Amino acid sequence: MNLSLLRYFVIATLVLLLDQLSKWSALSNLQMGVPEPVLPFLNWLLLFNPGAAFSFLAQGSGWQRWFFTILGLVACVYIVWLLRKSQNDKLLCLALSLILGGALGNVLDRIMYGAVVDFIDLHYANWHWPAFNIADSAICIGATLIIWGELRKSFGKSAQSH
Repeated sequence: MNLSLLRYFVIATLVLLLDQLSKWSALSNLQMGVPEPVLPFLNWLLLFNPGAAFSFLAQGSGWQRWFFTILGLVACVYIVWLLRKSQNDKLLCLALSLILGGALGNVLDRIMYGAVVDFIDLHYANWHWPAFNIADSAICIGATLIIWGELRKSFGKSAQSH
């Protein structure tokens, strides 16, 4: 394995560790469903999400635990393949490493707890964004970086062709 690829695995590992440490802290210090105000727009709020993003399929009978675990593991294998294939695209590899670390964090939760541990509650007045965690944030940042990188490539090509 070359150093470039190793760097991206280190980033994914750091995301995974930060995610799991933050979830351990939430599990150790928060009561289930009881908001702890931090800022006027932010609470710590311990919840378990057995579904996917925005609690999609959270009302399932339990099958979704293993479905999303397997889906997450398959996604991780695909991301590792993409990392190996795309080592010259630094922005893409950074994005993929963030997604990989986040996906592994949520897969680990599903294996250990049967659901993903969420604890970040952003809100305004009585409107609350669905609770999330560090892994979710890393996945969203990674996805945003991929979109941004692809838009930069597209606009760069169209500007050069004129």
